Amino acid sequence: MLPVHKPTLIAALSLLAGAAAHAQPAAAPSSIYSCTDSRGRNITADRPIADCIDREQRELNSSGTTRRKIEPTYTAREQAERDERARQAQMLASRQTEERRRERALLVRYPSAIAHDRERAEALVQIDAVIKAARQRLGELSDERKKIDDELEFYKGDVSKAPGSVRRKLEDNAQSVAVQNRFIGEQEDEKRRVNARFDEERSRLRQLWAIDAGGAPR
Repeated sequence: MLPVHKPTLIAALSLLAGAAAHAQPAAAPSSIYSCTDSRGRNITADRPIADCIDREQRELNSSGTTRRKIEPTYTAREQAERDERARQAQMLASRQTEERRRERALLVRYPSAIAHDRERAEALVQIDAVIKAARQRLGELSDERKKIDDELEFYKGDVSKAPGSVRRKLEDNAQSVAVQNRFIGEQEDEKRRVNARFDEERSRLRQLWAIDAGGAPR
């Protein structure tokens, strides 16, 4: 057997090690980034993609499944606009939720037209009772005024010649009449508001009753 020189053996082993290293495949990247840019191109890379900084990117596992989504990077103005859109959308959703809650409460309170008509009538009866009492008070004040006028006849209708007590009764009577007339006017306005509210409710209830009954709203 021929002797092998030690330097030659070392060189041969180094060559074999280098060949084995070249023969091994390169390690695949642990993550892959994917997106569609502004021109519609599908791009993949082994790092976040600069051309897609303004849009969502996906970080994929080596198996191709999504590991996470990377949100776009916005300017301060874009972020403010985005936040405002989100706020408006949240407000709209809240209003819609509140509207549905009010509609459910309305149906529970007024399951039928009869129930709605009955409550309208009761509300108007209460206002009419208050107006009636005020009108009765006006009648009493009118009687009082006649007595005062009778006293003024002694002074030939000249209020300036009447004693202070008579003048005060006349002033008090006039003020009380003004108060009662103003009060009656306010109650008449309240009747109009009540009727307007019930009319508005009735319009919405017709739709809700139809939907609740399984029909189309009219």
